[in-house]
Amino acid sequence: MTVARCLDFFNLPRSGGLLEAMPPIVEIRRLNFSYPGGPLVLAGLDFLMQPHETVAIVGPNGAGKSTLLLHLNGVLPESISRDQQPECGIWIDGDRINPDRLADIRRAVGLVFQDPDDQLFCPTVWEDILFGPRHLGLPEHEIQRRAKWAIEAVGLSGLEDLAPHQLSLGQRKRACVAGVLVCEPKLLVLDEPTSHLDPRGRREFIQLLNSIECPKLLATHDLDLVLEVAHRVVILDGGRIHADGSPHEILADSRLMDTHGLEVPRSLGCEIDFPRPPAK
Repeated sequence: MTVARCLDFFNLPRSGGLLEAMPPIVEIRRLNFSYPGGPLVLAGLDFLMQPHETVAIVGPNGAGKSTLLLHLNGVLPESISRDQQPECGIWIDGDRINPDRLADIRRAVGLVFQDPDDQLFCPTVWEDILFGPRHLGLPEHEIQRRAKWAIEAVGLSGLEDLAPHQLSLGQRKRACVAGVLVCEPKLLVLDEPTSHLDPRGRREFIQLLNSIECPKLLATHDLDLVLEVAHRVVILDGGRIHADGSPHEILADSRLMDTHGLEVPRSLGCEIDFPRPPAK
């Protein structure tokens, strides 16, 4: 059980207590990044995320969403430079990303790519799930325990011996999540988690996301997904954050959404344009 849920269970306040004493799960200060020969993709970006949150990043294509996610476990080299100024950088659960801590950071940040075929490469689903914990040097009995838990958590029990290409797209995406959860990350990061899913696969994946208790940071164009899973939404455009707050408030602001190439989600649009009749 997470700290936030413990506080809620015992009816204790979240403010002025344990949660505020904990370091942010993500802290980014003045992050700049550009690909070789290109313009700035991230421009002086500042961002904080608390350990009890699920945060969604939205914005038009080219806004810098995927680039930002790739910085969080040191995939992009600039994020692990030794020459960073003291006031700039990225911290995960209080630990600054640098070459000396890279293995620990990648253990703490579980990254799920948009395309599961970029992440699944072993002959079977089971071997894919075992890959991560085996490279952590865990004892075999612990690896087996975690793998059985992870396969059950994502609803793929009975499909362990199949090759990844034998799974549906939704099942492959869930297999990727299992391969990350088995390493017990402190933060789950997902890039476009519901892209190209059919309605049933999308619904199953949303249910999976809501069942996972660790903090989650996701980049998505699926704005109805944001309303269902996120505590906060951030609008990223041109490498800068332009809005940060309640999903229902920000995503319902048609002028703000239009300014950044977005649209009010259908569910909110229906609520605004077609109010429900009063109960009889």
